[in-house]
Amino acid sequence: MAEIYVGTSGYDYPEWRGLFYANELPREEFLAFYAEHFRALELNYTYYGMPEERQIASMVRRSNGRLKFSIKAHKSLTHEISVSAWRDAAKEFRAALYPMVNRGLLLSLLFQFPQSFHYAVDERRYLDSLMREFDGLPRVVEFRHDSWQAKGVVERVTAGLSERGIGWCVTDMPGLRHLPTFRPVATAPVTYVRLHGRNAASWHGTNARDRYDYLYSDAELESFLPAITAIGASAQVVQIYFNNHAKGQAVVNARKMKILCDSIVSPS
Repeated sequence: MAEIYVGTSGYDYPEWRGLFYANELPREEFLAFYAEHFRALELNYTYYGMPEERQIASMVRRSNGRLKFSIKAHKSLTHEISVSAWRDAAKEFRAALYPMVNRGLLLSLLFQFPQSFHYAVDERRYLDSLMREFDGLPRVVEFRHDSWQAKGVVERVTAGLSERGIGWCVTDMPGLRHLPTFRPVATAPVTYVRLHGRNAASWHGTNARDRYDYLYSDAELESFLPAITAIGASAQVVQIYFNNHAKGQAVVNARKMKILCDSIVSPS
């Protein structure tokens, strides 16, 4: 059975005060506190701003080397792609990760593509070229359009990722038109499950916080266990991250999921 890591998508949320962080806890100490409760963290700030090596080194230091990280790729590589500049952006992004790579704390790089990124020739060529820029690092791709799961297509996508040792990000999202469905699959030794919540009413709104305002019930969390077990049977690492960060719901669900996953690894 694979080693299972459970965490949240992001950690620096002031609204988690009183729910997870003590009201008096300085914000600069959030990361150290998080590292006392979870072993893995998905970093999202790296999507909005190109990370710098000093920032990554600071996170390693502040977490006392106790955390492993998944890092979301910068938007210049997934959402705002410039034909003339993306390769330079890829090299800059990769160089910034050195402190985590050097310490063996990088679990994976997450490349989350927008819903406009369809299964088409140009997109597939770009994806292949982008992944080559990060050879040697654990890579995971998240698709937001169901064309990648179409009948007769998904088999080719799965095989292509497997041949390159790239993980498919298994996602749980609202059951809306053109969004991918939850499809557990392991295409690489490092696998990834990303739980966004099922808030269909707010998914296409402009407020990201409302989009991820959802609390999974215990029954819903338990329903994921067969998929996690199946993925873990053919992988070395399973990462599970909760992106339903509004109102601290990600922490509530991640804590419960840790308990449930412990029962898989060490059944009574």
